[in-house]
Amino acid sequence: MELALAAAAFAPGLAIGSFLNVVAARVPLKRSIVSPGSACMSCDQELAWYDNVPVVSYLVLRGRCRGCAVKIGAVYPAVELLTALLIAASFLAFGWSGRSFVAAFFCTVLVAVSATDLTHRIVPNVIVLPAAAIVLAAQTALEPSAEWALGAFGASFFLFLAALAYPKGMGMGDVKLALLLGAMLGRTVPVGLMLGMVAALVPSVVLLARHGSAARKMAIPFAPFLALGAVIALFFGEYLLDAYLSLL
Repeated sequence: MELALAAAAFAPGLAIGSFLNVVAARVPLKRSIVSPGSACMSCDQELAWYDNVPVVSYLVLRGRCRGCAVKIGAVYPAVELLTALLIAASFLAFGWSGRSFVAAFFCTVLVAVSATDLTHRIVPNVIVLPAAAIVLAAQTALEPSAEWALGAFGASFFLFLAALAYPKGMGMGDVKLALLLGAMLGRTVPVGLMLGMVAALVPSVVLLARHGSAARKMAIPFAPFLALGAVIALFFGEYLLDAYLSLL
């Protein structure tokens, strides 16, 4: 049953991923995500339907605009494919339930926020704050408990302290993103935060090895790493937390 649901959710997930590309490209520029239709960001030529098929069109066009031949970043098909996989994984993990729909929504927001942070170094308030409110309300309705609110504000406060201690490495956008993470993950949000921070150490170490002390002035987008940790915590957080607590 769950496998069939996941398979059925994959194609709509690709379409949602295609829309997220529009969101990630236009929201940081304060442009409408509704009109005009999908168009090349370089030459403004509106895309025909056959040039707007998720993943397939990118491969057929070999990653270039049909009109001006400008190179299209690999982030576009990556967003489409990743969104579809995460939505399918949500239904595979949680079946046909309210939790699966909330998890799928949570994952799509994480993909959108990660894309905007990678391309524009922005975690848009207009995306993350309404999403945090929606997820908090949904989680509380599905499983009435203070856990979700405590997770949201606790995670946000923790990253706020980190931002105060190291403002060059942590932005307020990441602090607001933590609200969303805590609202969805509840008691497993520490797992997501820890995994995200550990993952972020990898590029930090690479930059330090290549640039020495100058690397301290180089910022890296942190939202994608928080998103990675959050996704792992979403699907495996309970297991990882129980395994950790069993060692104490």
